[in-house]
Amino acid sequence: MTAAYPFLGLPDRLAEGRTPRAVIFGAGHGSNYPDQDSSGYALAADAIRAASQSEASLVEHWDFDLGGPLFDGGPVCCTDAGDVPTIMHDNAGNRARIEAKTREVLALPAVPILIGGDDSVPIPFLSAFAGHGPIWILQIDAHIDWRDERFGERYGYSNPMRRASEMPHVAGMVQVGIRSVGSARRTEIEAARSFGSHLVTAREVHAQGVDAALRHIPDGAQVVITLDCDGLDPGIMPGVAARTPGGLTYTQVIDLIAGVGKRARIAGFDLVELYPPADIDGLSALTAARLVVNAIGAVVRQA
Repeated sequence: MTAAYPFLGLPDRLAEGRTPRAVIFGAGHGSNYPDQDSSGYALAADAIRAASQSEASLVEHWDFDLGGPLFDGGPVCCTDAGDVPTIMHDNAGNRARIEAKTREVLALPAVPILIGGDDSVPIPFLSAFAGHGPIWILQIDAHIDWRDERFGERYGYSNPMRRASEMPHVAGMVQVGIRSVGSARRTEIEAARSFGSHLVTAREVHAQGVDAALRHIPDGAQVVITLDCDGLDPGIMPGVAARTPGGLTYTQVIDLIAGVGKRARIAGFDLVELYPPADIDGLSALTAARLVVNAIGAVVRQA
């Protein structure tokens, strides 16, 4: 499905014979819980695209987050493929379509960048890396998402890291930004630790810097970054369903993204849980758009 406003005005394809380094696509819904209206998440991808339009004419300008123009002096090498069609409560169908689109991008080969969408869409996104692993996961989130099931659903918003831990191609994970009571019960903490997940609280990052998380990622590893918008402090990312004080700053998050690109290799990136109905003056969408820009820039600069 073609987007009305492509991210940063990017093309939907490059000239014949050129393969993109990264491909952006949106997805609104993964596996929704019964009787819950999560339609607001379907607005997220286009809100991010719309927020990016103010920079569309500035792509060749110097970007101080990246230390140079977005494409590092080279030609445009990222495309916007539009949206995967998803339907609220068509859980199995949504998962199949998201996984198929991700596999299509990986086969190019290119780095898939998924913008959305509820926090269940990372499950099929991560599942698509089977055959492209092993991968590590860097999750940026206020919550650990290790619930085994909720309301009878095992592939919903609370389950992504639990399901990822069951994927044979996932070698390890670092979960950063965790704070407050989250949604974790003692059994879920024990399951995460038993798997070997490295839990890094927001407080640790504030005290020690982003190396508190990056040091756990093996040099040269392939890493998929999954970024839940509530991992950031609600003062700069208010447009989320679960606002939790004490989150990561914009600078900490872009340093995490850049740090993965320098220490290892970004194999995929998703940004989820933007909830436009709760946004304030478009601030969250603008911040999300800048985070995606930084992800593209990090991918362009890695070997």
